[in-house]
Amino acid sequence: MADSGHSISAAFHFGGKEHIIRTGCGSVSVTVYGDQEKPPLITYPDLALNHMSCFQGLFVSPESASLLLHNFCIYHINPPGHELGAASIGINDPVSIEDLSDQILVVLNHFRLGSVMCMGAMAGAYILTLFSIKYRERVTGLILISPLCKAPSWNEWLYNKFISKLLYYYGMCDLVKELLIHRYFSKEVCGNLEVSESDMVLACRKLLNERDSINVWRYLQAIDRRPDISEDLESLECKTIIFVGDSSPFHDDALHMTAKLGRNCSALVEVHACGSMVTQEHPHAMFIPFENFLKGFGLHRPCRYSNSPRSPLGPCCIDPELLYPEKMGLKLRPIKIRVSPPQPRAHEN
Repeated sequence: MADSGHSISAAFHFGGKEHIIRTGCGSVSVTVYGDQEKPPLITYPDLALNHMSCFQGLFVSPESASLLLHNFCIYHINPPGHELGAASIGINDPVSIEDLSDQILVVLNHFRLGSVMCMGAMAGAYILTLFSIKYRERVTGLILISPLCKAPSWNEWLYNKFISKLLYYYGMCDLVKELLIHRYFSKEVCGNLEVSESDMVLACRKLLNERDSINVWRYLQAIDRRPDISEDLESLECKTIIFVGDSSPFHDDALHMTAKLGRNCSALVEVHACGSMVTQEHPHAMFIPFENFLKGFGLHRPCRYSNSPRSPLGPCCIDPELLYPEKMGLKLRPIKIRVSPPQPRAHEN
């Protein structure tokens, strides 16, 4: 593996500072937001996404953004070639899921980070979980959105092969984008003959237009060859919270992963009428579970109702024990949160 001490470029990018870091299997883009003296939180997105298209909804939600940015410095790691303006890497440089996991270690060493909190979505959740299995001392906790942990099922294998062929021969065509949109979002926001697509789906579709098809193909090839890590989860001791939409194609994987991790160190938050990307469809559903999860690590943020640096779990806020049978973070328990889409208000006469 190449020396992690070299950064070949750094530029301010959308409010964060972008670093391009060399690794033994290619370069990787990392965008850093916040005070680097704070504890680190690293993120990793799903197939064909970068940190903006995968996590933007969460970080523009005022409460969640305040909670995360107050407690952490955010290190957004993009899969190789998934940053904005990335050139085609080339199909002659195959990358494995192990390579992607090992790149994270290079990133941590580059920034001289010790133990980190990890947040990943779908394939990104798998990569961060694999990293936490291989380098346990470097992971404080896991925040996983619709995670994968098993090898591809026959249905997913066929789906991956079909998209792979389309990407290879036709690039980021309309059919590929349609298949990816349904991977990410629920039918409630994808639209139909009677209802238009939501703004978040339209924005995601536009961002997919900017993605290099060969780079997406390389990431898909790595995901498609992933091994089953279910048995390794049983010995994973870091606290984990899993968010999943009940209409996510990876819903069963999330339930399986929760069972393997065990009740003492994992919690499940299941969101109603939501697809895989809870961070985009229902980021507000993540706020209270986040508060309780971070409380277990001794983290806090200023109270929402004053300028004092009190924990939001203090007397001015709802007691979390009213929401959970035991204090989350001390002994996590599987939970479910049902979030229904807002109903339109009736017009007043």
